[in-house]
Amino acid sequence: MTYLAPRQGLFAIIILISFCLQTLLLVISTDQQLSNSRQLKGEQMVAQLIDEARLSLENQDRVSLSVIANRYTSEQDVTRLVIKDNNDEVLVPVGNAPMQQGNTISQIATNGDAVIGSVALTLKDISKGEIITMQWPFVIGSMILHLLLLLVYSYVARPTKEQISALSQDIEDVHREQYARRAQAHSRYPDEISQQSETEAYAQAALDDSASASANTKAAAVNTATIHSELNAYLKSQQSADTHSTDTHSASSSAAQSNASAARASSPAQAQHDADTTQSSTTDMASAKGYDAAKPSAQGSSLSSSRTLETVSVHISFHDEYNMLELLAPETRVPYLALCTQLLQQALTELLKQPLLLGISAVNEPHFDENGAIAVLKADNSHAKVALAGVMLGKLYLMLNKIIHDKHIELSRFALPAKVGVSDEARAEAMTQLLASVGKKEQMLILLPQVGLKQIASYVQVQSVKRPTTVYERECAIFDGGNDAMMQRLADVRNSVLMTESEA
Repeated sequence: MTYLAPRQGLFAIIILISFCLQTLLLVISTDQQLSNSRQLKGEQMVAQLIDEARLSLENQDRVSLSVIANRYTSEQDVTRLVIKDNNDEVLVPVGNAPMQQGNTISQIATNGDAVIGSVALTLKDISKGEIITMQWPFVIGSMILHLLLLLVYSYVARPTKEQISALSQDIEDVHREQYARRAQAHSRYPDEISQQSETEAYAQAALDDSASASANTKAAAVNTATIHSELNAYLKSQQSADTHSTDTHSASSSAAQSNASAARASSPAQAQHDADTTQSSTTDMASAKGYDAAKPSAQGSSLSSSRTLETVSVHISFHDEYNMLELLAPETRVPYLALCTQLLQQALTELLKQPLLLGISAVNEPHFDENGAIAVLKADNSHAKVALAGVMLGKLYLMLNKIIHDKHIELSRFALPAKVGVSDEARAEAMTQLLASVGKKEQMLILLPQVGLKQIASYVQVQSVKRPTTVYERECAIFDGGNDAMMQRLADVRNSVLMTESEA
């Protein structure tokens, strides 16, 4: 990617100012030179006129004086010529000085020691436009030179890859330092703040990042083993009825072996968890023998895209990279979580009043804790669009949290961005893992069966997860925007929620 030169617009303004100043200085210097030359020329013309008109001026011969004066006013620079006698009475006025003002040169005409009259010669002013017209090669050349300087700067001053990399590293260090200072300010008393150095804050942030990455890796490993076991169980359950019992036993054995190998690779606590999961899976398969052979098991149904949709879970969690929420003092954390809970409950109440969501009811009253909040919506009839309600609730809370987060940051208060996941009841646990591994701030993940995707198809646009590594990541969709009608409806609900909060 090619970046522009830094402050290229400012440099263009400087170039423009330089060109204007250079042109102004050119006009001023040229005007001064022409004024001096015309002054000398006017004085010479007045002296020559007095010599020629001395005899006619003594005799006050107006005809001769007019002829002499007309010859001088034929010059392009002369606008008016006035000849007066010794009594200061005008003998010959020639020219159009009232129409064109200029510089007037006056001189007394003498014959020996006697004053015989006076002559006043007016030269027209020099036009700035005429100066620019005379100097147009210099003006055009100066403009081209300044444009070339701008082009050369825009090419030479572009940042290199090394500079961009160094700048990115500096920005990342600054953000990490800010997060560390905030966490330190909220978690320690004022007398302890002065004792902890910035080096300790960097080390603490690095340790938090390492621990978070290690936990995510272990969770992804256990999750992968569980998904493979569920997929094997589902495929085995789809075989013929005469081999159903044998294949079910084989699938359970395969699942047990997969979970056992994953348990040996993980910690003892994870091994115990995987063994419990394997035992539960085997029990469900055994209980499925009483049903039809072609009916999938409980584990397989969670991977099936043709299952029904009656309830939707909206998972809301904080995007807390440095575990700042855990470091907060209780007197700061508890009011913040109460504010988030109040916003979510008010948003749920206002949203369910929309005519588009008739037949949708809330199963629980969501509350925020350190792990976030979960709101469960239920469809009261077959025509209710419970999937659309879940997506709209998730997007509405993201809009509200964005406003609250920006306002808190502006007031130098603690706030965290949020991320949302929408899933059905069968995939609630999988959505929690997806939010931890794939979810980004201000993003909404959608993990619904085909019937839920059909409900939201005409209202929202989604995109797939890039480079998925698990089955759930491959089936997960990311909210990419909604149509104008839905976004306007959400904006109205958001405004009503904020107005209600302001009145409260």
